[in-house]
Amino acid sequence: MVVADGLEARRADTLMAEARPGQVRVARLNHAVLYVRDAERAAEFYGRVFGFEVVSAEFGGKTVFMRAAGTDNHHDLGLFSVGPEAPRPPRGSVGLYHLAWEVPTIEDLAQASDALRAAGALGGASDHGVSKSLYGSDPDGNEFEVMWRVPREAWGEFETRAIIQPLDLEAELRRWGSAART
Repeated sequence: MVVADGLEARRADTLMAEARPGQVRVARLNHAVLYVRDAERAAEFYGRVFGFEVVSAEFGGKTVFMRAAGTDNHHDLGLFSVGPEAPRPPRGSVGLYHLAWEVPTIEDLAQASDALRAAGALGGASDHGVSKSLYGSDPDGNEFEVMWRVPREAWGEFETRAIIQPLDLEAELRRWGSAART
């Protein structure tokens, strides 16, 4: 099988992996559904900041399904309104901590940094060795990660270690960006 780029090669490797008996074989996260105070307000944020498009809005805008540009999913994100007074779960309680969306290139991560900063949604950035990550929150406080995955052959010692270090995005652009590959 000829594969055009590293991202597709990683996806193909994942799809070819065999699950052991009694295990669920997962290829990737297909979509996420979030409870939000106002689905239309949340959809505006995800459309403006991430470029997601509305696939459908149901029940008077109380339920919105959105798709990321270029995906082959019906929807990547579902937003369900629960009302303006809905409380946010306290930090540290049981529940979802964050969603992580992968971008194809380190340049895309730099662009995401600019977009999140402009939207007032950027909360932090970390170098995890195997990935470079940005963190933010939507208008309801749902946390998300936007990450770029380092090529697997470069994971080295981080293959079996989890780290959190400050992200120097400019240095990573010099190391992994298209100018560095030419």
